[in-house]
Amino acid sequence: MPCRSVLAALLVSLVLPLAAQADECPYPKPVILAGLNWESGMFTTEVLRYLLERGYGCKTDVLPGNTLAMENALRQNDVQVIAEQWAGRSELWRKAEAAGEVFAVGEPVKGATEGWWVPEYLVKGEGAPAAGLRSVSDLPRFKTLLRDPEEGDKGRFYNCPTGWTCEGVNSQKLKAYGLEDSYVNFRTGTGPALDAAITSAIRQRQPILFYYWSPTPLMGRYPLVQLEEPPFDQKAWETLIDPNNPKPIGSRSLPAKISIGVSRDLRERAPQLVEAFGKMEIPLPLFNRILADMAEQRSEARIVSKTFYREHRDIWSRWVPEPVAQRIDASLR
Repeated sequence: MPCRSVLAALLVSLVLPLAAQADECPYPKPVILAGLNWESGMFTTEVLRYLLERGYGCKTDVLPGNTLAMENALRQNDVQVIAEQWAGRSELWRKAEAAGEVFAVGEPVKGATEGWWVPEYLVKGEGAPAAGLRSVSDLPRFKTLLRDPEEGDKGRFYNCPTGWTCEGVNSQKLKAYGLEDSYVNFRTGTGPALDAAITSAIRQRQPILFYYWSPTPLMGRYPLVQLEEPPFDQKAWETLIDPNNPKPIGSRSLPAKISIGVSRDLRERAPQLVEAFGKMEIPLPLFNRILADMAEQRSEARIVSKTFYREHRDIWSRWVPEPVAQRIDASLR
């Protein structure tokens, strides 16, 4: 018996440090994530936070800010993760990536898109008020229909909020398409404010022209029509992402690929985390359904992310080693 007791104590003394080590975060300080303020970004951020906290034993925090500010913060390692990074969309990102200061990892949701949209009732069906509106080149003819409330001689284009990468690109597109004299470049203060403006117009069947993207709950909720633009051209794109280019050239946006942005410091010091990020993928139909439910029920992204882990082990367990998956399982009991 005494020998068995000594042996048991020895085993415990060996196992406990190993267990503690297994729960120790690979990154030596709290992982700071960009505080994105749109539904898909908020949800993906909380999915990553749960993975980091419950699976890898990391401490996390969120730093709010607009897209460009967060890209710069990632470059400086003031944040280590941007959960939804539309890589290649800004000149700042391209330069930082070329310098090896930031990295785009994986593709957590595939099938993303973006562009300029109008409600379907505006252009299709008997008596459609904007029948014939198919392309951005048609927009000058419909400026009166899409009248800006404050500048009645111009139409209104609902751009991204100021500080988002897409806001600069769309502003350059207005120049490239010769629409500055026809349309007001209107910017809402936040993503939710843009959603509210679009939703209000659609529910009242009013004319509206706006930029939007997917995955989002709004895209699955209403029938929308994307306006045609010139085919994507890399040289033209470079003039659109440069806000100082005086002669931008029109083009569809860079084919969308959503990645997870990580800082060089995180990539070098915690390759286990970056490897898990690279394997992360949520099917687009499920992603859109989660976002729609989150918006309709006004649920907090952190609560929705925990529900995702509880209901979809078949998806997230493929991202991580089994010991990590088991720690997440234990956190859900």
